[in-house]
Amino acid sequence: VQLQASGGGLVQAGGSLRLSCAASERIFRSYVMGWFRQSPGLEREFVAAISWSGIYTNYADSVKGRFTISRDNAKNTVYLQMNTLKPEDTAAYYCAADGNRELVTTGRATYWGQGTQVTVSS
Repeated sequence: VQLQASGGGLVQAGGSLRLSCAASERIFRSYVMGWFRQSPGLEREFVAAISWSGIYTNYADSVKGRFTISRDNAKNTVYLQMNTLKPEDTAAYYCAADGNRELVTTGRATYWGQGTQVTVSS
């Protein structure tokens, strides 16, 4: 499975961005998908995850109420809608996939996409 993340960019504080992560195979629809982020000098941080059905989601406390993860299994794509962005959201964002939910939420997923940079100016 190959994951291709996109949608990053430069935005002012309070603005919005939507990240996308497209998977290369139809098996995507049975995988748990997640988003992580990493800033220079810091450890990779869990952001959000979504079950294969899209029914179950969970979020880091730092993004609850501002970010929404969703997926379109027909398009093999997972999204991260980011609203009310803050300068501390600045990071490279990575998508991840695995059949095991715990592996995704703990950062041990089998498959990872390349990062897409999000920069929030104050």
